[in-house]
Amino acid sequence: MTVNEQILEEIAACEKLLIGIGEEWKAEGIPDMGILYEKMNELIKDKDFFIVTTVTDGEILKSPLEQSRMVAPCGNATWRQCSKTCTKDIWEPGEIPQDVCPHCGAPLTGNTIEAEDYIEEGYLPQWKAFTMWLAGTLNKKLLVLELGVGFQTPTVIRWPFEKTVSINKKSHMYRIHGKFAQLPDTVKGKADAVLENSTEFFRKL
Repeated sequence: MTVNEQILEEIAACEKLLIGIGEEWKAEGIPDMGILYEKMNELIKDKDFFIVTTVTDGEILKSPLEQSRMVAPCGNATWRQCSKTCTKDIWEPGEIPQDVCPHCGAPLTGNTIEAEDYIEEGYLPQWKAFTMWLAGTLNKKLLVLELGVGFQTPTVIRWPFEKTVSINKKSHMYRIHGKFAQLPDTVKGKADAVLENSTEFFRKL
């Protein structure tokens, strides 16, 4: 059985599905990113899933994937915040026509970790939903797909996912990355490393 067949079989059989999406999924230079997210939706829409993404381009929000089942702790460039953080307000795209802060007149910037002073309030409600969902995965058949997550922000997905897999006796993880597919001893026997660019791999699933 190929790894692709194995993963499809495990998606079908799992009770819970946790997906981490990392820097290999930045839409820049990948013209069909929308198609990849649509494909993901088709594969997982009937599953009890949650997606954690460190990608900040907001492309995933345009996809048919259920937004109540995803969290973007590094922010989302399409949401706007005051570049001087005079307020904790966060605005939807186009909500403030001139793209300047209505409170202090400073230019708005993307609500992401790239901002000089990142306003984290935007993702916190979804993070709470995620931690509650994650608490419910213990002793459940959990499949973890880590797609293109390197070491840019390993504390968000990479290391917490390893910990989740090491704790849950019924879990299995696939770490798919073009360069950084290595696995620690803590998940040996419970995880498979696939050394291939995760968008290319997913395209062939």
